[in-house]
Amino acid sequence: MNNLVAIVGRPNVGKSTFFNRLVEKRDAIVDPTSGVTRDRHYGYAEWNGRKFSIIDTGGYTVGTNDIFEKNITDQVKLAIEESSAIIFMVDILTGITDFDSAIADLLRRTKKPVYVAVNKADTNDLLPSANEFYSLGLGEVFPLSSSNGSGTGEILDALVAKFNEGEDIPNDDIPRIAVVGKPNVGKSSLINALVNEERNIVNPMAGTTRDSVHTRYKAYGFDFTLIDTAGIRKKKKVHENIEFYSVLRSIKAIEESDVCIMMIDATEGMQKQDLGIFYTIEKAKKGVVILVNKWDLVEKNYKTFDKYKSELLEKISPFTDVPIVFTSTITKQRLHKALEEALEVYKNRIQKITTSKLNELLLPDIESHPPPSHKGKYIRIKYITQIPTHVPTIAFFCNTPQYIKDPYKRYLENRIRKHFNFTGVPIRMFFRKK
Repeated sequence: MNNLVAIVGRPNVGKSTFFNRLVEKRDAIVDPTSGVTRDRHYGYAEWNGRKFSIIDTGGYTVGTNDIFEKNITDQVKLAIEESSAIIFMVDILTGITDFDSAIADLLRRTKKPVYVAVNKADTNDLLPSANEFYSLGLGEVFPLSSSNGSGTGEILDALVAKFNEGEDIPNDDIPRIAVVGKPNVGKSSLINALVNEERNIVNPMAGTTRDSVHTRYKAYGFDFTLIDTAGIRKKKKVHENIEFYSVLRSIKAIEESDVCIMMIDATEGMQKQDLGIFYTIEKAKKGVVILVNKWDLVEKNYKTFDKYKSELLEKISPFTDVPIVFTSTITKQRLHKALEEALEVYKNRIQKITTSKLNELLLPDIESHPPPSHKGKYIRIKYITQIPTHVPTIAFFCNTPQYIKDPYKRYLENRIRKHFNFTGVPIRMFFRKK
C-alpha cells in the first residue's frame, strides 16, 4: 500500500467529518490510526479491495490571524507535493468562495489527480447546485454528504480506479529500511554518516516515481534499500506547518518500507510527536528499531542507561518487544549496530513458522491457561496456523471466537513472542470459528 490521499479545502467545509467516515465507520472503511500528534487525522482506508492512507489537512490547523496565507496555502502546497491524489472539498450551501477559487488555482497546476467533493448535498433538491463547481476547471465534481454518506461511493470508485498507475515501488526483493523521526533528531546526520563512509557504496535506484529518496546501500556485508526522508529539504515558508510536513514525509516513508529506523533525541526523550510516529509504524505493521540519537550529550551515571530504557519502554507499552540502540551520529557510535538490528527485524518479519510447530508449542500454553469462560460457555482453541501474508499473521480456530477478550489476546501474543523471535515486529492475530 503506497497511495497517500490528502483532503484539502478551506475551514468548515466538512473535511474532518468526511475523514472520520472513511476511517471509522464500520460499514465502509475501517482501521483508524490514533495518536498521530493531534487527535486522529491520519488513517488507513479501504475501498473495493484497494487500500490507501488518508490525511485530513484540516487536522493540522495552526492558530494564526492570517489563516489563509499561513495555513491553507502552505498545507495545500504540501499536500500537492506529497500525496498521490487530492480530494478538494467544497460546500454546496455557500457556493464558490474566494478561498475555494484560490485553492483551485493551486490545484490546476498539479499533475496529480484531483477530485472535487461537493459536500453537504444532504438532499436531492440540492444536487443541481453542484454544477456551479464545474467552473473551477478541475474536471468532474462529486456531490456528497459527509454526514449521511450519500455520494461517497461514487468519489471513492473514481479515486481507487487511478491508484498505482506507474507509481509502484520497485520490488527487488531486498529489505527496504526507512529512516523516520520528527525534525531535528538527526536523520540527515545519520544518512550522511552512512553514505559518506565510502562513496562507491551508494547507487541511486532508478525507476521510482516517489518523492522519497531511495538509495541502494551495499557495503560492509549490508545490502538494502535506504528510504531517506531527510534527503529532500524542507521548503521555504513551511514554518508553522513543519509538523504537518514531517508527518507527511513519515507516512510516505513508513508505507514504502519493510522496517523503520525511528530516531528520537536522547536529550528530549520520547515526546508526543515521537509516539505518534511510533504508533503509525505499529499500525502499519512495519518492523521498527528505535535509535536514541545524541546519547553523547546526556549526562550519565551507572543508572542512566537502565532508567532511560525503562522509561522509554513504559511509554511505548504494550508493544515493548522492540530493539533500542543508543547512538551518536557525531561520533558514529553503534550506527552499524542499528543496521544490524534493522536487518534482524526484517528477518523476523518475513519468517514463516510451520503449523505443526505453532500447535506443538502454543497449544500446551493454552491448555494450561485457557481463555476465561463467557456466560458459562467454555472457549476452546483447537488449531493454530500462520496465514501467508506480508505481515506476521497468526490465526486461532476455536468454537466461539467472539468471546475472546483483549487481555487473553495479549497473553497469546506474549506466548508467541516467547517461543518465536518476533522482536521489532507487530503481530496480527485472527480468531475464527472452527
